[in-house]
Amino acid sequence: MIRFYAPDIEQTLTLPESDSQHCIRVLRMHIGDEIEVVDGRGRLFQCRIADGHPKRTRLEIVGRSELPKVWTPRITVGIAPTKHLDRMEWLMEKLVEIGIDRIVPLLCRHSERRELKTERLEKIAISAMKQSLKAILPEIRPMTPIAAFLEAERSAGGDTCRYICYCDANTGRRLLAADYRPGADATILIGPEGDFSPGEVEAAFNAGFLPATLGDNRLRTETAALVACDTIHILNQRFNC
Repeated sequence: MIRFYAPDIEQTLTLPESDSQHCIRVLRMHIGDEIEVVDGRGRLFQCRIADGHPKRTRLEIVGRSELPKVWTPRITVGIAPTKHLDRMEWLMEKLVEIGIDRIVPLLCRHSERRELKTERLEKIAISAMKQSLKAILPEIRPMTPIAAFLEAERSAGGDTCRYICYCDANTGRRLLAADYRPGADATILIGPEGDFSPGEVEAAFNAGFLPATLGDNRLRTETAALVACDTIHILNQRFNC
């Protein structure tokens, strides 16, 4: 069954304009046809088209169910956006497909991209959520100075496993796959192509982050983020967490 996204479906009983156009003009659906709608917060609605308006398709809800995420721990990736936006867009799609709770673009000293509009990334995340048959949309934060992010993490405390992945082999880095504690929430920092500055690494240590490596391969920023997130998933699946 075709799946759509409407964050306020219970209040409005209406598809957003973009989904309405896709439903009526592209898929040629009609009054009485049934579709699935997710609200991005873990709920799935079985709906019937009541009015096939191409900009404001009205629906009748005929059923609802909970569709929780298939992973238990909360996973956050803080990442310095790449210079070329298409690589960030690719990463967003893949992170949503495999499962992510929060993505925080970080402004670092060596960041290649100093500004980032999240609207395009949110559209890609919505599309990936629907395509991968999920019902929970990850939180996408605006560009955040790394100092502010680290302070928030330090204040949050808790049992979260926090790692900073960077290239300096002179520091006693831990292999993420060997150090992560399955079942625990995870926050992972991925730096820009020029890596984190020494001051940023020190600040991360002071905020409770542990130095980590993803292995012997030299990875691009977006590849490192995907590998780190998938490593957490694989370990949790292995230990049924």
